[in-house]
Amino acid sequence: MSNINIRRIVENIRSGTTVYTPVVELIVNAIQAIRAVKTTGGKIVVEVLRSKAGDLVDEMPAVDGFVVEDNGIGFNKTNRDAFDELYTEQKAADGGKGFGRFTCLKYFEQVRVDSVFRDNSDLRGRRFCMGSKNDIIVDEVLGPPNMTHTGSRVEIRGLKATKFQHKSLDVIARVLVEKLLPYFIDRTTKCPRITLRDEDGSSVVLNDYLSLETRQIVEIELDSPTVTLGPEGRSSTFFVRVFKFYAPSGQKSKVSLVAHRREVTEVSIQTYIPEFADEFYEKGDTAPGGKDANYIVKAYVFGDYLDRNVSLERGAFHFEHDSDLLHGISQEQIEEAASRIAREAIGEEITARQQRKRERIAHYVETQAPWHRLLEKDADFAALPMSPSPEQIEIHLQTAKFQKELRARATVQQILKEPASDDLKQKVAEVVESISQTSKNDLAHYVSLRKCVLDLFEKSLELDEKGKYRSEGDVHDIIMPRKKDSLTLDYEQHNLWMLDERLNFTTYFASDKAIDAKKGGRSDITIFNRRIAFRGDNEATNPIIIFEFKRPQRHDFANPSSKEDPIEQIKRYVNEIRDGKHKTPKGRDIAVSPNTHFYGYVICDLGTKVERWLHDEKEFTQMPDGLGWYRWMGNIKLYMEVLSWTKLLNDSKMRNRVFFQKLNI
Repeated sequence: MSNINIRRIVENIRSGTTVYTPVVELIVNAIQAIRAVKTTGGKIVVEVLRSKAGDLVDEMPAVDGFVVEDNGIGFNKTNRDAFDELYTEQKAADGGKGFGRFTCLKYFEQVRVDSVFRDNSDLRGRRFCMGSKNDIIVDEVLGPPNMTHTGSRVEIRGLKATKFQHKSLDVIARVLVEKLLPYFIDRTTKCPRITLRDEDGSSVVLNDYLSLETRQIVEIELDSPTVTLGPEGRSSTFFVRVFKFYAPSGQKSKVSLVAHRREVTEVSIQTYIPEFADEFYEKGDTAPGGKDANYIVKAYVFGDYLDRNVSLERGAFHFEHDSDLLHGISQEQIEEAASRIAREAIGEEITARQQRKRERIAHYVETQAPWHRLLEKDADFAALPMSPSPEQIEIHLQTAKFQKELRARATVQQILKEPASDDLKQKVAEVVESISQTSKNDLAHYVSLRKCVLDLFEKSLELDEKGKYRSEGDVHDIIMPRKKDSLTLDYEQHNLWMLDERLNFTTYFASDKAIDAKKGGRSDITIFNRRIAFRGDNEATNPIIIFEFKRPQRHDFANPSSKEDPIEQIKRYVNEIRDGKHKTPKGRDIAVSPNTHFYGYVICDLGTKVERWLHDEKEFTQMPDGLGWYRWMGNIKLYMEVLSWTKLLNDSKMRNRVFFQKLNI
């Protein structure tokens, strides 16, 4: 009589078991019981027990338990005593842990055993239940046999809180076949005939899933079915067998790790090879039954390393998942190696899927992200999903670019630390080439964004849906957002290059905002310290640039009575700055001298009225292309141009045209 705390044992079962675990455990015990008396043959019947009524959604009653019946050796005294012993070693040679029966109590309320065994030359019967308190065997009764042959009938009933997720006999059969497949494909012994039967008399023979006539599972012959992993001196060899599972019903291709011919863990192959995400398709001339069929792939992995390290409950392994310094080989390493073998088994289809992914990536780069063309050639896209979205492609390319930059920086640091060597020149050339490629990528991206800005700007100069031209504020915001200055806006957030490439390098700028908040006067854009020829901060030798924008097709500012004369406005700003009436936003005096030069630009549309006004009243000179006017006001050191929106757009396109052509955009 045993005396253990069964409740605590059951509560501590946590390692990867499912509601199918006790069913598989009973079937494996039945196979072992048969092989104890028969080297071939034998039969096992698994009956599905259902609750008394169907649920509100499905008329088919839910599964409430199972009965597993075999014609094996039965519960003789040796087997009975082993059942009553925790961690029995009776089946240790066959991988037994002496613990599997306790998984029955984790998921079911009752475990009943009815067995016939041979006692010398006589048949005898034994019935008992599995206890839930301190005794493993309770209510034991010995008596006459109820069968004419040896065997056992084990019933588990009363499903606990966990719901049995499947109802259909075919689905349950398919799951059991997958979990027991190592027994069906064992080359050393033939698996007994296993029949799954429902209470209504319908049945499925599990062995038929692999039969030549009605097979739904077909093994793929492999050229190299073994793989050796682990460090030298501690390596282990694994054997992989790959199968096609037809009519997969939404399942994914998987890798299953097997210990002692029982599936322990499984993982989707797409974790390691994204092209396994979808089902595969096979034409009828090669598929079983001569009909077109979908299938998934399952790779089963065997090896002594797995047998030695399986957990007590057979739901996990003792080695680590990601990396394992103690055992030497991790679960991830084994799964990844098996995934590669599965990929080789159906190489043509995977290659075709990878090619389609490559074409999808190339189309994205060609049509939406040409700045990635150089990077696309070298980037590894293996980890991307089979049909990646534009967002996933872009993130992957940005990550690859960042990693490339990190490698380049690390190489530079390494070169600087090392003493000069004969191959220094080669190393320097390689890292400079890497940096150059990254820079080209950034430049292409920047130029592509310029093309988008110019397209948007050109659109803003057209009539809107109401037949009106957009306000000066709309086109102003494209060049630079209003009410902003360089203290609140990064240089990459404006498009001042449309006016003049040198304006990308200004120290300070203000857009539609007072230079000095205390004074209140403002221009459209005021720029200090244009740092192309001069690099000082707020130095009198650096020029100051002022822009004024006028709404497209607006000409009333040329009226004699207008208070919005842009030329006079710019002159007034210049004189105020010269007179020291404004300070920088940080409260510093704006450094000017009698020789400080100012540049003023007015951007507007040039109609006949405006051109006559410029010529007759403002004494401006027309530019050779007829799209602008200029004047030098020597008394205040102000050079001023009046440019048309068309000239601004055309000049910007011309300066960037060669880059657009190189990128084919």
